[in-house]
Amino acid sequence: MNWYLSKIIFRIICGEGQHTPQFDEQLRLIAANNETEAFEKALAIGEREQDGFYNHEQQLVQWKFINVAELYRLSGLLDGAEMYSRIQETEDPEEYIDLINRRADHIRISNTHKILNLL
Repeated sequence: MNWYLSKIIFRIICGEGQHTPQFDEQLRLIAANNETEAFEKALAIGEREQDGFYNHEQQLVQWKFINVAELYRLSGLLDGAEMYSRIQETEDPEEYIDLINRRADHIRISNTHKILNLL
């Protein structure tokens, strides 16, 4: 059995979709015998986890599965190994840095950074 890291993409649509397009990029661990099986399992997760609910304004909010954008076989888990990288472009770099610092403070203070238990 091998471990794979997959990137599963969902589009988030609120109401009639008259808003800035939003996409949820999720990194998922997949256990599979080979790349084909890993890809099929990632596709199944995306299909299964499409979701919808009504927000406080009674607008339908939908997570629509787009596809599996990336798939990597993990040869081993190493301390400090890079798992994901994304270049973020912004018009206001100070605002972005402030956001990152606030998120780090939230992790430090509120103890919300916990081990994820997958069932």
